[in-house]
Amino acid sequence: MTLEEAKAYVLKRARELGVEAELLFEEERELSLRAREGRLEEIKEARQRGLGLRVVAEGKVGYAYTEELSPEALDWALEEARENALLSAKEGALPQGSPLGGHDLLGEGLSAPLERKKEAALALEAALRQDPRVKSVLMGGYLEREIRVALKSTQGAEGSFRTGFAALTGSFVMAQGKSVKQGWDFKAGKEFHALEPGRTALEFREKTARLLEAKPLKTGRYRAYLEPRAMAMLLSVFAEALSGKNALEGKSRLLGRLGERIASPLVTLVDDPTLEKGLLSRPFDAEGTPTARTVVVEKGVFKTFLHNLETAKALGQRNTGHAARSYRGTLGVAPTNLYLEPVGNLALTDGVVVTEFMGLHAGANPVTLDFSLQALGLWVEEGEVRHAVENFAVSGNLLELLQAVEAVGDDLDWLLWNAAYGSPTVAVAELSFAGA
Repeated sequence: MTLEEAKAYVLKRARELGVEAELLFEEERELSLRAREGRLEEIKEARQRGLGLRVVAEGKVGYAYTEELSPEALDWALEEARENALLSAKEGALPQGSPLGGHDLLGEGLSAPLERKKEAALALEAALRQDPRVKSVLMGGYLEREIRVALKSTQGAEGSFRTGFAALTGSFVMAQGKSVKQGWDFKAGKEFHALEPGRTALEFREKTARLLEAKPLKTGRYRAYLEPRAMAMLLSVFAEALSGKNALEGKSRLLGRLGERIASPLVTLVDDPTLEKGLLSRPFDAEGTPTARTVVVEKGVFKTFLHNLETAKALGQRNTGHAARSYRGTLGVAPTNLYLEPVGNLALTDGVVVTEFMGLHAGANPVTLDFSLQALGLWVEEGEVRHAVENFAVSGNLLELLQAVEAVGDDLDWLLWNAAYGSPTVAVAELSFAGA
């Protein structure tokens, strides 16, 4: 069956069974190219698609999915979802929907011929080697991902969109004297033609080269400058506290704090699914709610959790259009393009520039917001970087860190994790560093 035939078939059968039904169809294509030693060593293309059902029967919610669009498979999935609903203790209802239209957020972004994409991977790998300190290039690569989503329900919701991104990625080893550092980096955008292998390789090399010949950092409390990648990693942890689902389950330290100042007045945190060229922008969420720019923290004041229909209703707040699920999963809440708004130029004085954190999942608690993370960085004196520092951990609490923000730069950059997280460099009055 075609997708249109499958959608019509499922909703017709749902009405015959007397249940509410919502189907979410996803199709994903991923192309990856890996270059090494001047030749392509891997070209891989993978495709995956499936249709997930959310059914309400007798006021209860159930789920099922199928990766085959045949009448038999669709009948099985619908009956499985209905039975799961009848066995479930979870009550719910599908939202009243409306036509959402079709949206192409990718356009011609990935339309270049395969040969040009091969050339980009090879050019990146070759450019990474253009520094005598680069001792080996493990990989120079190109990655693209294209995603198609379609939603339709018995309650009137219907829409579709296409999105995706292209990226350059590299892994290499640099050495100077006895100092050795491995670099890994990822640069993504919405359009292949905007990628610049030579410039990107230079950025990758410079980020790693500045960490060579690092000295141990003495234990102490220092002013900290969190570069975009490091701060974005912390935002990915803080995002868990912003989830209305986690708040409803008692897993957020922000519960009961709406309207309170939770951060420095310099902190404005926004999730914008409509961001032009945003890596994870979308016109509507997994329930068919149209998306909109949402200010989560405004000048330090906590304004809202991120919600789907269920969490918004349970907490008596506005639905922000952040329902999320894959065709295989159940309904949750997730950010899209979550970022700290830039403010202006940020000047270095004395302290430690933290370039990146390691072991995020093991060292950061999304419930308490406490963290203790191994990190890499640079020692700054009188406004100048003196040398790299290593063998240290940074610890604290994310709420306390946000309250201690003294300056926010204008160098917004993005990290693609489970969502897209963006931040400029952020200066924090003081953090605890455990080193030598």
